[in-house]
Amino acid sequence: MLNLPATDPYLRPYANAIQGRYDYALRKEQEITNGTPLKDWADGYLYFGLHHVKKTWILREWAPNATAIYIKGDFNKWEKSEDYRLQPLGNGVWEAQMPESAMKHGQLYKLLVEWQGGWGERIPSYARRVVQDEQTKIFSAQVWDAPQPKITKNEPKIKGGLYIYECHIGMATEEEKVGTYEEFRTKVLPRIAKLGYNCIQIMAIQEHPYYGSFGYHVSNFFAASSRFGTPEELKALIADAHKRGMAVIMDIVHSHAVKNEIEGLGNFDGTPYQYFHEGLRREHPAWDSLCFNYGKSEVLHFLLSNCKFWLEEYDFDGFRFDGVTSMMYKSHGLGEDFNGYSSYFNGNEDGDAICYLTLANKLIHQVKPHAITIAEDMSGMPGLACPIVDGGMGFDYRLAMGIPDFWIKYIKEVKDEDWKAGHILYEMTNRRQDEKTISYAESHDQALVGDKTIIFRLVDSDMYWHFEHGHSTFMVDRGIALHKMIRLVTAATINGGYLNFMGNEFGHPEWIDFPREGNGWSYKYARRQWSLVDNEHYYFADLNRFDEAVIKLLNKGLSMKKDRYGHHLPWVCKLWDNEGDQVVAFQRDKLLFVFNWNGQQSFPDYGILAPEGKYRTILNTDSKEFAGFGTSDDSIEHFTQPDNLYKKDHKGWLKIYLPARSAVVFEQVD
Repeated sequence: MLNLPATDPYLRPYANAIQGRYDYALRKEQEITNGTPLKDWADGYLYFGLHHVKKTWILREWAPNATAIYIKGDFNKWEKSEDYRLQPLGNGVWEAQMPESAMKHGQLYKLLVEWQGGWGERIPSYARRVVQDEQTKIFSAQVWDAPQPKITKNEPKIKGGLYIYECHIGMATEEEKVGTYEEFRTKVLPRIAKLGYNCIQIMAIQEHPYYGSFGYHVSNFFAASSRFGTPEELKALIADAHKRGMAVIMDIVHSHAVKNEIEGLGNFDGTPYQYFHEGLRREHPAWDSLCFNYGKSEVLHFLLSNCKFWLEEYDFDGFRFDGVTSMMYKSHGLGEDFNGYSSYFNGNEDGDAICYLTLANKLIHQVKPHAITIAEDMSGMPGLACPIVDGGMGFDYRLAMGIPDFWIKYIKEVKDEDWKAGHILYEMTNRRQDEKTISYAESHDQALVGDKTIIFRLVDSDMYWHFEHGHSTFMVDRGIALHKMIRLVTAATINGGYLNFMGNEFGHPEWIDFPREGNGWSYKYARRQWSLVDNEHYYFADLNRFDEAVIKLLNKGLSMKKDRYGHHLPWVCKLWDNEGDQVVAFQRDKLLFVFNWNGQQSFPDYGILAPEGKYRTILNTDSKEFAGFGTSDDSIEHFTQPDNLYKKDHKGWLKIYLPARSAVVFEQVD
């Protein structure tokens, strides 16, 4: 029996299903590679697409239903020409070899694909550069043969926790426009480094026709979005982040594809099922997109090659896989409650998609042993972030998607006086102990129009009029206090990593609304107002300082014990839980966290039963530098007072002052 069901009694009834998906992945790998190492087999990007080789241009494409393919572009006045005709090589593969003079850097081109009874203009499936004409809004592939900068590749090795700054290049500028890779590298990257994050997660890298899709309706899987700049500028950004000791991962969208035919893969060779499912499974019922057929070897080659491409060509350090829930279930997870283990093994799972995810993780870690893979899954599929050899799918982390949902529900539906401190701690730590997770209070999802960020839910319109020092209201004071506490308890209870979305750390005052017809194509709400956080007159600066202090605390080291896999696991030891007082305390190694969620009462000389010794304050949410009231003297050292009842447990009473609606972190001093 594989380790996953062997060590989890609740999974033992499903041991055969787990063994089956493991065996299927092994068989599929052997079938498609014929014994070749996966990392050597997944090299489609080196073969397909446009290449400049020894004074010759070579373009190859897979289009099994095509009867003829031509290249049209600036170089032949966009006309059908025999000089630019591809020849069939067999197995649906086409090739054109042309002299060096046939095209040059910067020229635009497309494919004219003909099939029985029709034809269409298409962008090559492996195109590495796709641009949009500003006037006509038409997308075309672009010949890209720029000199490559000499960049020394560096692979940051993350030790301890993973602290992710989720960001979007286009909206990272304060100006009402689309930001660029270079602007992000020079203006935003230093901010992230100063805060102390050791990883950035970049959204919307793969080319997408509609800017407002946030990059989740991908058309060109091998093209870095040209609206942000050139490939070389993206490579420079990644290299700069590496020099600062930060890993760089990207959102990779292999869960679906845009329906567009001219820009994307839909109906590429005249058939709707070349890359995608046939019939009712072809279209995603909720996303208005197309669903890949992961059972086809050619699709596996395309997607696995895509993973390797971003690692090798751009030196990314890994991926956050989008829409994993949608991939793993034939229902896409829609209408499912996932309220028990039987929900995961009831015949609804998509074995081919699970096989693809397993092979993708295997490939990625063959190419880069220290790569980072994160699964966006809301279903809770067991083993998603367990080693493949034990019956898992091989992800390094899974997103703790229940945490932001909990915070939204709690803030909206529960009165402050009914917040239960122990229940909050339970929700922060309620997860599978053998799988590493990324905890977060809010991501980009909670900042989009139709939703609200935590700070906006707490403060609402007072944010616009009372966020300047000396002008606060009760709503502002309460909101700032809870904003800090929520983020601290989320970060302090991680069992793998912590994530923050760009701007949320300082309480950015606006939602995200990309340019669209409904807002007059405005960029006003698709940007980040960095000037607010740079102005010491506003509370944004205080919240930013607090975020820096929290990340510094995380980097200082939260003890995480290891399981049998070598995975870091949480070492959260609850010391105190008083529901009436709304106070909870827990320990991680030498750090003691005390939270007073009570908004009405401060507690002088509050007793916490803690390991005996001396403690000093290292973080206090009520500190004035963090927009608090500064009612505590944090320079005072605290000593536990002995109690014969607990002497054998080496515990004593730690008497501390707990301001209302605040949290204090103590360090045990030897």
